[in-house]
Amino acid sequence: QVQVMESGGGLVQAGKSLRLSCTASGLTFADYAFGWFRQAPGKEREGVSCIKWSDGSTWYEASVKDRFTVSRDKAHNTVYLQMNNLEPEDTAIYYCAADPLLPFEDLSGSLEKMVRRFPHGYHGQGTQVTVSS
Repeated sequence: QVQVMESGGGLVQAGKSLRLSCTASGLTFADYAFGWFRQAPGKEREGVSCIKWSDGSTWYEASVKDRFTVSRDKAHNTVYLQMNNLEPEDTAIYYCAADPLLPFEDLSGSLEKMVRRFPHGYHGQGTQVTVSS
């Protein structure tokens, strides 16, 4: 049984940092991409970042590209999202999801599938990030 769980959200002031963690079990990590997406009240779900477990390649949504960093720790089967210089517009529930990466599939496409598939698919319950101005 695949399980995915996020942690690390909280309330911070604008300009500060947070690191989200995502742990997973029950899957063959090398076959998967792990994505972060978010949903703010009244807004559509938005893909934020994605990482290919096997080689660590990454993708970022334009508004976070210079502020967020996604990484993975193979020793602990954990994916991180380091969020720096947070803005009030980053306030949302952040979800971690896992998707088996198809041959020749790019990370943006994989993340888009995770977003569209929600609430189905492999994902955590979400963690709230609130950024005050």
